[in-house]
Amino acid sequence: MILSLALAGTLSVSALPFNVLAHDELGDINIEKGERANYEGVAVPVLEGSKNLKFLYEAAAPEMKVVRPDGKQNSFGDVYSHKGFAYVGTHTKNGGKGGVRVFDLKDPSSPKEVAVFANSDIPGTWQEKVIVKSVSTPDFTGDLAVVSVQQISRNNRDSRGGFLLYDVTNPYEPKKLGFWEVTKKTNGTHELYLTVQGNRAIVLAANPYADYYSHGEQKDFQIVDVSNPTAPKTIWEFDPRSLPEVPANFNGYNWNSPDGKVRPVFNHSTMVDETGKYAYVSMWDLGTLIFDISTPEQPKYLGRTDFASNQQGSAHSATLAKGGTILIETREVYSPIKPGYEAAYGYTRIFDIKEKTNPKLLSEFRTELTEAEAGAPVTFARTVHDPKVRGNTLYLSHYAGGVRTVDITDPSNPVQTGKYIPENSDIWGVFVDRNYILASDIGSGLKVLLHNNGSNYPKRLEE
Repeated sequence: MILSLALAGTLSVSALPFNVLAHDELGDINIEKGERANYEGVAVPVLEGSKNLKFLYEAAAPEMKVVRPDGKQNSFGDVYSHKGFAYVGTHTKNGGKGGVRVFDLKDPSSPKEVAVFANSDIPGTWQEKVIVKSVSTPDFTGDLAVVSVQQISRNNRDSRGGFLLYDVTNPYEPKKLGFWEVTKKTNGTHELYLTVQGNRAIVLAANPYADYYSHGEQKDFQIVDVSNPTAPKTIWEFDPRSLPEVPANFNGYNWNSPDGKVRPVFNHSTMVDETGKYAYVSMWDLGTLIFDISTPEQPKYLGRTDFASNQQGSAHSATLAKGGTILIETREVYSPIKPGYEAAYGYTRIFDIKEKTNPKLLSEFRTELTEAEAGAPVTFARTVHDPKVRGNTLYLSHYAGGVRTVDITDPSNPVQTGKYIPENSDIWGVFVDRNYILASDIGSGLKVLLHNNGSNYPKRLEE
């Protein structure tokens, strides 16, 4: 395994057309995640930076055994951890239907794959995102998993999109509870989030283009009560036309923004703070929208992030820091050369949201991958993807750029402190737990990083 500080070679993308899933599907760029040439790393295992990050090392990169009856392997999606188990979603390779892979991390240096679920429920679909929470409602007590379900093709009469609900109280034996279905006119639920409000369990679903394809019959952002996981119930939908800056003739995608540009708008992802009160919704070029969902049947829109006129918006994902007073927004810009905009791949922005009605930009964090020149290739390899925070450290998944660690002690001055780049890196997700950092690679699956706290491990990464 090659762990690299430096990037060498060219980051490029296959020019072959592909059905775009979940990013800007209605734009004129047809590429898919994972469809690119691998860069060539250098075989120098190094982690730069300070603090305890110099003691970080790769403890495990288990070979993802083939679990499909047809003997074919899937590509991989996001990663989540709950009570010592890792949950790895799957992507579209070989027709999807890979489900969620479950690993016992009792010994993080030797993860044991113990179960696969949501892989045979609905034909013609893929299961990228999984969130697991402990839930106690009048109808269910235990550990509940919600799994995104997306159609490979809307023309498949047997496929459906939405999300599945599973009881994973015993992760070795997941049990299906229910399914929530979104209009078949869209691909399905892309990213989602599960939160708990007292004795209620609520899912926030991002259903890209549901508004556009259903002509407003369903919306991109829906809130679903899953307190009874066998009978999920939609309780609210968001219509962007309710915002004063969005014209009433908004068609569900094209937004005539105040800066005079026509910008794409669709819901890419959702997340909720630890209190279950505030929701953060990534609506691409409309920015990150903030809602008070204390009463989930009647959310209150509070405010949103904005962009400079020369920035592609592409608000992809969000997370919080500093007790919920700092918002981190990642922007998945993979087509860096666009008339009227700066030449740049996606980078991270950090906001002060003490006043949620008026987010204030504090800083922007770019890497050596960000800058682009005329003729730069269209590629996911060089854009940032998902953010996570632990304490004063921001963790970013960055495709070919691996996992980046950023000191945000001063959010106005973010400083990169390290990066982990496995061989042929294509890092989709990152998740931070108390004892380990997990990453998921589209091509090779689960990675486990540990802190050795100065012990003499052979894989220790030196400064």
